Amino acid sequence: MISNKAKYAFRALLAIAASSDRQAMASADIAQRYAIPHKFLEQILVDLKKAGILDSRRGKNGGYVMLRPADTISFGEVLRLFEGPLAPLPCLSRQSYRRCEDCIDESRCDIRREFGRAYDAYRRVLDSRTLADALDSGHGQNDDFLRRSA
Repeated sequence: MISNKAKYAFRALLAIAASSDRQAMASADIAQRYAIPHKFLEQILVDLKKAGILDSRRGKNGGYVMLRPADTISFGEVLRLFEGPLAPLPCLSRQSYRRCEDCIDESRCDIRREFGRAYDAYRRVLDSRTLADALDSGHGQNDDFLRRSA
């Protein structure tokens, strides 16, 4: 299960990516439309800015804009930013590999093999699907808000 922090990050990114003519979106507008605590959303947006995904603009028409095109930002990238490694076992993680303490032989571990199969499929989907794919699908629960924002 993903955290609210990651879920709110996805909502904010999809809203900002859907805005027309790269217009900046105020965090207060996003927070209000999605019922996200504003201070919590601000922390999330700062994390996305530090990661090089968003940029911010000051002033009357200020807010957040996409720094990168939506088709270059995968769900896997964003999820790792907020959740850390996606692997269900430490011995499967590419970023945080650690041998399981109770493992005798990784090459013969049935648990590692089966979870590895599931993890590979999960990772392939998350790393291949982008924000642009989600916006193009036209079936999300956020469609009404995203259309109004565009």
